[in-house]
Amino acid sequence: MTVVFIGGGQKAAASAADEIGGKAAGLAAMAAAGVPVPPAFVLPISLCAGINAGDREAARTMEDGLRKGIAFLEHTTGKRFGDRRAPLLVSVRSGAERSMPGMMDTVLDVGASSGAVGGLTRMTGDPRFAWDCRQRFIESYATVVLGEDRAHFAAALRRMLAAEKVQDERDLDGEALERLAASYQSLTEDGGWLEDPVRQLSSAARAVYGSWMSERAQAYRHLHGLDDLKGTAVTVQAMVFGNRGLSSGAGVAFSRNTSTGEAQQVVEVLFDVQGEEVVSGRRTPLGGEVLTRVMPKIGAQLRDILRRVELAFHDVQDVEFTIEAGRLWILQTRSAKRSPLAALRIAIDLVHEGLITPQEALRRLASLNADALTRTRLDAPGVAVARGIGASAGVAAGRVAFDSARAAQQASAGDPVILMRPDTSTADVVGFVVAAGIVTAQGGRTAHAALVARQMGKPAVVGCEGLVVDPDARAAHVDGRTISEGDWMSIDGDNGAVYRGRAAIVRERPAAELAELDRWRSEATPLLVR
Repeated sequence: MTVVFIGGGQKAAASAADEIGGKAAGLAAMAAAGVPVPPAFVLPISLCAGINAGDREAARTMEDGLRKGIAFLEHTTGKRFGDRRAPLLVSVRSGAERSMPGMMDTVLDVGASSGAVGGLTRMTGDPRFAWDCRQRFIESYATVVLGEDRAHFAAALRRMLAAEKVQDERDLDGEALERLAASYQSLTEDGGWLEDPVRQLSSAARAVYGSWMSERAQAYRHLHGLDDLKGTAVTVQAMVFGNRGLSSGAGVAFSRNTSTGEAQQVVEVLFDVQGEEVVSGRRTPLGGEVLTRVMPKIGAQLRDILRRVELAFHDVQDVEFTIEAGRLWILQTRSAKRSPLAALRIAIDLVHEGLITPQEALRRLASLNADALTRTRLDAPGVAVARGIGASAGVAAGRVAFDSARAAQQASAGDPVILMRPDTSTADVVGFVVAAGIVTAQGGRTAHAALVARQMGKPAVVGCEGLVVDPDARAAHVDGRTISEGDWMSIDGDNGAVYRGRAAIVRERPAAELAELDRWRSEATPLLVR
């Protein structure tokens, strides 16, 4: 198998997650069920090891798959890759058999040559949108494929914002974005890739395969017992654009609350952005109530899709979506990462709703650490110094550290640690392991790093309004007060509160839920004996 086609009326052969990755398998299932999915094609996991080893036959197979896949997307969309009149742009994404949120690389807007910029302008009548795609592509490609330092692009953006006297890149007009794209281009060495979409695609696919061996991906697999996985697939999907103005946007939604286990949908969205801005944690998103108020039909459609995918997959789903010019597209669905207590509550609820059997619930809960199945609360913590979004349930108290290395040092000295960062980044996964809790100034509960925190059972408060974190100065500031490295802080991942000092932690066992598990085990035992 070299390439699998998804969407566009194509009836793809059923492919398992161990062949095309869980992400692509979910896309194929949604497309077959009539969920609005942008067309895509998938290069299989079996190519990953060969590509990373420099095998020539694997490289020829990959290039052949890319040619066939692009021809499929061109036929399906009516656009042409890199065209000057109706350009096709694509995303290049990773996807292992088991979900590894944010641990591997993605390249967006591939195909955004200068000619394609003119084509996007002709198609939409919006040069600002076209140049926005160009500058996004240059940064994405340069940092992921060429290994350029993202900080250089961030500095260039800050200079442009200062020159234009605006606070946010969404306030830059088309002419300023054109200059920003030129500034980004000056930070890279153009070996011919900028105007060669075919080369862009090939290099992006190699980079995504290569990210399987990144330090953070290897650390994540080791931590979660996934060392036996064979690699990642590469999914190439027609771009849909959340950055086409205020009738567009991107977000992430859960079919249930994966922090507490409550049977309520959780939606986070940003308008006039592409999806990476939501899951990266660099921005604090808006809640689902805002989407329902601004776009009621889209909100209702999304809620219906969340119900459908949960019923189809018999589990809580984590869905990524894009809205382009008032039209909803679903980019991904996968079983959602959840806190240990949420896993317990969700499993019991799914049994009560008839979606899974008690035996299946016991199987899903078998790997949970019994010590993690406790409800915790802070005893008389005082007045909160900051409030944010409770991204992962539970409470913690510890000494503040402002990066993963210092967190590890403090933890080795025997003190619990609160890792405090400007935003949620999967690069901090090593710090997550040693931290008792996590606090960030920006980000939402749907950011990739928040998902990892929930899976680890680490309390997390993100998107703290008014909190300014300066890792270089080893300090944070909020409401005129300074938090220094080593200060004791306490956090509540349920209500999103951050407190000064070391509050006592009260632990309680969820007796009713655990009793139900014991009853299921006792009922299953006679069946096993017979």
